[in-house]
Amino acid sequence: MNLDYISTQVEQQRNYFNQNNTKPLKERIFQIKKLRDLIKEHETELQDAIYDDFGKSAFEVYGTELSVLYNSIKDTLKNLRRWAAKKNVATNMLNFPARSYIIPEPLGVCLVIGAWNYPYILSLDPVICALAAGNTVILKPSEVPSRTSAIMAKIINENFDAKYFTVIEGGIEITTETLKQKFDKIFFTGSPTVGKIVYQAAAKHLTPVTLELGGKSPAIITEDANMKMTVKRLVWGKFINAGQTCIAPDYVLVHESRAQEFLEKTKKEILKADYAIKNGNYVSIINTKNTERIARLIDTDKVYFGGNYNIDNRYIEPTLLENIRFDDAIMQEEIFGPVLPVISYTNLDEALVKVKQLDKPLSLYVFSSSAKTKKKIFSEISFGGGCANDTIMHISNPNLPFGGVGNSGQGSYHGEAGFKTFSHYKSILDKPTWLEFTIKYSPYTSLKKKLIKLLMD
Repeated sequence: MNLDYISTQVEQQRNYFNQNNTKPLKERIFQIKKLRDLIKEHETELQDAIYDDFGKSAFEVYGTELSVLYNSIKDTLKNLRRWAAKKNVATNMLNFPARSYIIPEPLGVCLVIGAWNYPYILSLDPVICALAAGNTVILKPSEVPSRTSAIMAKIINENFDAKYFTVIEGGIEITTETLKQKFDKIFFTGSPTVGKIVYQAAAKHLTPVTLELGGKSPAIITEDANMKMTVKRLVWGKFINAGQTCIAPDYVLVHESRAQEFLEKTKKEILKADYAIKNGNYVSIINTKNTERIARLIDTDKVYFGGNYNIDNRYIEPTLLENIRFDDAIMQEEIFGPVLPVISYTNLDEALVKVKQLDKPLSLYVFSSSAKTKKKIFSEISFGGGCANDTIMHISNPNLPFGGVGNSGQGSYHGEAGFKTFSHYKSILDKPTWLEFTIKYSPYTSLKKKLIKLLMD
């Protein structure tokens, strides 16, 4: 790709936006419906592409990506007029008589940088939010799953005006050149390391950024947890997509009185699931580099179950590690793979202190039958979002903003939160001309000061 094309594209989108082409609600709704219809029309091609990249089954592509996009679009179309409406607010006495209201407006030209692990939803869901808010969008999908990147580019670039919505493909060079441009909003999903690079590039133009990153998301199992349901839901959340999920449980903290029971039942649940690509419930690790990285994290002396891998086939067996300590190598980075370290604890307060010493996680999962315990953990630990007695499923509710905190990200999206992320809210004070009090004008007197104090205090 000619690098000059990128700057030209940004400029063309800015001109298109400044002509108010994207602002009418009717146009936004039309374009979002068009995207929905294109996804439906090309479902088979989208499924085939991701199978070539991951070995991901059509069932999982639909269940974890396409169905979520359809639900997001449905929610957006249902609520967009309300989200975009002028919102009246109260006016204080100092400004009487007047009306006060807030008007949402689009930010302008937006850059969305998608991630490779769920390439459709993590690329297109932010796009839906940006289009709903009335912006133009340049999408840069991850180049790592090359077939999915190519099919998104083909579908979108053949059906949308590039001045409105386009896909730019490429590797680091293209991303670097793209980040040099002045955008009105950048939305990035990926690792904290790359997130810092994006943030630094955006700072040169004072461009607002939403960062959806990751981290070591804990699952905390208390003494009174329903172990059967805990294991079932936790195993599903950990090993779907072979653990390559930013909100997957990264490690387990389980009370020592239940630790052995947890290990035994988790092993049985994994065997019962029979994870394999041929069974449609497992995928390959994205590339050799990541397969080697995950394999290095497996301490063979601490393998309770699994531990096998094949670098050439990009395969890591679902693996359970026991007797893990917070200073072990596997606890120093996000695993992003099908390896689950298990740490037993004696005292919950001491365990929470250890969690708080790590970077703030993107998600946290509590398995407990005690409302008091759940409240305690949720109030003490800072994290992006999570579940009580489940994993991952909070992401499926468009009414729950999704995002991180601290090292796991900043900003949020999904549903109305996504609309707000790609909008600016203009505050308007609308005063009539038929009446004006002189309190703010000279000459300044002690009486006027008393009146101001009375009105403002």
